Amino acid sequence: MQPSPPLLARLNWYWIFQLTGWNIAALLALLSLSFAPVSWAVIGVSWWGAASGLLLSMAWRRVLRQRGWTNGRFAWQHVLPSLMLLTLLQCALAGLGYVILQPLGPVTSLNWLPSALVSWFGIFLVWTVLYSMTQSLRRASRFEAEALRLQVLAKDAELRALQAQVNPHFFFNSLNSVRALVFENREAAADMVDQLAALMRYTLQSNQHVTVPLADEWQAVQTYLAIEAIRFEDRLRVAMSLDDGLGTVRIAPMALQTLVENAVKHGVEPNLAGSDIAISARRHHGGVTITVTNTGALRAHSSSTRVGLANARQRLALALGAAAALSLDERDGAVHAVLRLPQP
Repeated sequence: MQPSPPLLARLNWYWIFQLTGWNIAALLALLSLSFAPVSWAVIGVSWWGAASGLLLSMAWRRVLRQRGWTNGRFAWQHVLPSLMLLTLLQCALAGLGYVILQPLGPVTSLNWLPSALVSWFGIFLVWTVLYSMTQSLRRASRFEAEALRLQVLAKDAELRALQAQVNPHFFFNSLNSVRALVFENREAAADMVDQLAALMRYTLQSNQHVTVPLADEWQAVQTYLAIEAIRFEDRLRVAMSLDDGLGTVRIAPMALQTLVENAVKHGVEPNLAGSDIAISARRHHGGVTITVTNTGALRAHSSSTRVGLANARQRLALALGAAAALSLDERDGAVHAVLRLPQP
């Protein structure tokens, strides 16, 4: 069940302003007749004019909406002549009230007409300007909401595209490993296929979300490393450490996987002696720091690594905002990839 919109959003502001404005006009008309004794005829003729003005403003609103005279640039060349006609109609209707109710006695002259024309023209002009302003504000609000919606859709599409670039590359490498194992160790190849199926299931499910829990990504990395351990055996030496309570931290899907895959590709694969890979997740300075370290040199990394890391940075920024960051540096004979996430 969706929550109902706020009270202010549910109110019909058009009718609130209409009824308030025309009642104020009636009170002003009543004050203009204060020289006459208060009677039902005086009160009636004041609200008679307000009621006829309300009806004419409703018809005028429909004309403005159908003709589009207040959409975009204000069409004064059409609005002013129409306001003059509207003023004449209102004077005729208001004058009819004086003829019928006779608050000041029988109507015997038209001396009141010039001042009435000026007053009603001013009232309808103000009404039209205010209506045009509210319509402009509503259009601006709609345009802003639509721009935000398109921004969100674009962000989601970009994130999906970046994720789609990661997954085929990963599975291509894994299938190459399976192909190599088929000729060496069929049982190991079968085990690797099972692990790969588990990873594929995770990938398909995680790609339906902008972020996933770190616990799920951690488990996927463990599965990936189990696959690579079948291929590299004792050349791949892994140590993993996850602080308690960090499993619920949100992370972009496959972000940690990208860093671990680079560590294997550039630390283990080209080195006959293999490589030590350390993966840790810690609370640090009001956030979470995930570090992936492998023995090796940063200069050995290829352009594909830079593309993969740029991809990971984009996915992190899109999924978690500017608070998330990824850095890569070399020191003490090892390459350190550091992923910083906002505190959950």
